[in-house]
Amino acid sequence: MNTQHLRGLIAAPFTPMQPDSSVNTGIIPSYYAMLKANGVTGAFICGSTGEGVSMTAKEKMQVAEAWAKATASDNDFKVMMFLGGTSIADCKELALYAKQIGLYAISFTSPFYFKPANVDMLAKACAEVASVVPDMPFYYYHIPVLTGVGFAMYDLLQAIDEKVPNFTGIKYTHEDFMDFLSCMNFKNGKYDMLWGRDENMLSALALGTKGSVGSTFNYAAPLYHELMAAFSKNDLQKANALQQQSIDMIRLLGKYGGIATGKAYMKLVGMDCGEFRLPVKNMTAAEFEQFKADTDKINFSKYCSKKP
Repeated sequence: MNTQHLRGLIAAPFTPMQPDSSVNTGIIPSYYAMLKANGVTGAFICGSTGEGVSMTAKEKMQVAEAWAKATASDNDFKVMMFLGGTSIADCKELALYAKQIGLYAISFTSPFYFKPANVDMLAKACAEVASVVPDMPFYYYHIPVLTGVGFAMYDLLQAIDEKVPNFTGIKYTHEDFMDFLSCMNFKNGKYDMLWGRDENMLSALALGTKGSVGSTFNYAAPLYHELMAAFSKNDLQKANALQQQSIDMIRLLGKYGGIATGKAYMKLVGMDCGEFRLPVKNMTAAEFEQFKADTDKINFSKYCSKKP
C-alpha cells in the first residue's frame, strides 16, 4: 500500500463537552474552520487530548462522524481516528466505522491493562486491528508515559514490516531520539514518523521530521509555523527562542494541573470546549483568572491561534 508521508502541523483536538459532560459535536465545524485558518493540515481525533479513553464507542462514533462531515469537502485536511487500545474487538468495530464515514486513517495504541508480553505480541495486536480495513492507513500511537508499554519502535517496525500492508507509520510521543531516528531511517524512510512532543519539536526538526501531531497546535499554531520557518532558514537562534516560548506555554499546563489546562487555553482563543471528564481535575474560576494573568506574562496573545 502506497501512502503519503504527512507534513506540517496535525492538531490533536479536544473533544468538546457540554456542562453535563456529554459530547458537544455542534461546535466541531467551527473548530475545524479555526484549525484550517491557522494552517493546520489535519486532526488526530479521540486521542489523549481528545479524551478517547474516557468515551464510549458510541460517543467516539458521534465525534468521528462530526469531523467527517465538517471536513468532507477538504481532501487536503487529513483526519485520523484513535481507536483505543484495551478492547481489540471495539477497536475493530471503530476502524470499520472510520472507513465507512470516510476518515483518512486510524490509529491504535498498545493494550495497557493486559499488556503485550513482547514486541511480537504488540505487532500481532496491530495486525489484528489493521486487517479489517486493509486499504486504510494504520498508525501505531506510541505514548509509553500513559500506556506503560515502552518497547523500542524500531523493534516494532522490524516485527511488523511486510506483514501488515497498511501499516503506515507511528505517532511518536516519547523522548527517545535514538529510537526515533532509527525509525525514520528504517528501510530508507519507508514509514511515516509523526513527532508527538510539542516541547521538543526543534530537536525533532533537526533529525528531519516533517510532520508533527500535538495538542498545543490547537491554540498556538502560529508559534510553531514560525519555529519551523526559522529552522528552515537556519536561523537557529530564533528557532531556539521560539521553542522556549512553546516550553513556557506548556509549563503552565503543569502549573494548573495538567492536560485540562489545554481547554483553558482554548477558551482564551474563543473556542470553549467545556471541561475534562473525571477523573481529570479542572480549574476553579479563581484559578482560571490567575491562569489568564500568567498567559499575559508569556505574551500568549501574540502567537495564539485566531478564529477566522
